[in-house]
Amino acid sequence: MSHLDSYGSAEPRGRERVAGPALPWPGHDLEPGSRVRHAYAEQPVVTWTPEEYDEVRSDDQPTLVPGHPDFERAWSTGPVPSGDPDPYHQAGEPDPYPYRRPEDDPYVAPEPDPTFEPTPEPADRDPYGPAGAAEPEPAPQRPPGRWRGRRRPVRGGGSSAGHGRSSRAGRNLPAAIGVGLALGALILVPLFTVIEAFLGVLAVAVAVGMWEMGRAVRRADARPPMVPLIAGGVLTIGLAWWSGPDGLLLGLLVTVAATLVWRLAEGKAGLGRDMTAATMIAVYVPFLAGFAALLAAVPDDGNFRVLVTVAAVVLSDTGGYAAGANFGKHRMAPTISPSKSWEGFAGSVGAAALGSALLVWLLLDVAPWWGALFGMAVSVAAVLGDLAESMIKRDLGIKDMSNLLPGHGGLMDRLDSILFAVPTAYLLLAVFAPMVS
Repeated sequence: MSHLDSYGSAEPRGRERVAGPALPWPGHDLEPGSRVRHAYAEQPVVTWTPEEYDEVRSDDQPTLVPGHPDFERAWSTGPVPSGDPDPYHQAGEPDPYPYRRPEDDPYVAPEPDPTFEPTPEPADRDPYGPAGAAEPEPAPQRPPGRWRGRRRPVRGGGSSAGHGRSSRAGRNLPAAIGVGLALGALILVPLFTVIEAFLGVLAVAVAVGMWEMGRAVRRADARPPMVPLIAGGVLTIGLAWWSGPDGLLLGLLVTVAATLVWRLAEGKAGLGRDMTAATMIAVYVPFLAGFAALLAAVPDDGNFRVLVTVAAVVLSDTGGYAAGANFGKHRMAPTISPSKSWEGFAGSVGAAALGSALLVWLLLDVAPWWGALFGMAVSVAAVLGDLAESMIKRDLGIKDMSNLLPGHGGLMDRLDSILFAVPTAYLLLAVFAPMVS
């Protein structure tokens, strides 16, 4: 079915058209030397003279129409006549088209001047900018100052506009302080009331820490069996409490052996990887935490030994945070923990040394200089423990061991410093303040 043309023509359109008149523009089948006049064969040929065309169109660049001499010359593929630039111009008549000479034709490129040297453009000039445009004025330079941001940070890492509750490390300070006070009370209250309750708190902390470590190492495709690990860790704390250092070592061996037997029952695939992770967890969490049980089990002053150790760790963390936040410039270990600085490390050691000198002298009757040495050693061990866990977390690609404690991350993020500090404190106090059996 043919569609009627919208202009009244009844001819078929599109694919239904079989043949038709010649198109009114030159096609690809034109032979060399042919003209376009045959496309208008059905129309009468109208020849325009320059005077008649100027009466109709008086602009400088008239539109050429069929019959005009310039139209015929433009569509002709033959050679252009030489001599008079306009062979169709009548002698004695004004030339309506003044651009006849090649040197006057604005569309003919002039000959290049060999002596011309272009002026180099500035390096910062926009090559796509408008010609003759004025150079943009340089942006005003910010006056030199310490703070470059929009808001001036306040001490502690927050800002003066609504961000004072966040610490420099992105923590929620009110939640972190509240959780820290709750953890301190959870340690000190049973330590000075029922010492056996402190053993229960320590066993629960070890179980939670081992669970967090087992969950974290799964990112490295390690699957240590957690049932024998946690059970062996709690047993290690109990043996250290009742049997001393020999019980602590025995608990570690029993934990590793039970884990190996449990893992062999699951097959040999990945056995080495899983046992390596299990051994690391058994040594890192229950074995090191067992020294806290050894400190608490000392007769008469076991609670004070635990207190001065925890106080030295807290003083080290607080002094390091205060010094690093205000004076930290030289990074201590940028590839492991970018937030730590040598200034903060000096603050940690100094605060722990001063506080421990006073506490060890008052509670354990040890000379202040030995107490200062004790605080310095515990502070160094605490910093190393923090860096060790940061290295583990960076290797696993995680920020915190878990989100169990608001403002702190996981429990292992709080135990990392203490786990390295308690063996150091146990050995030093055994020398500075000998245990009475």
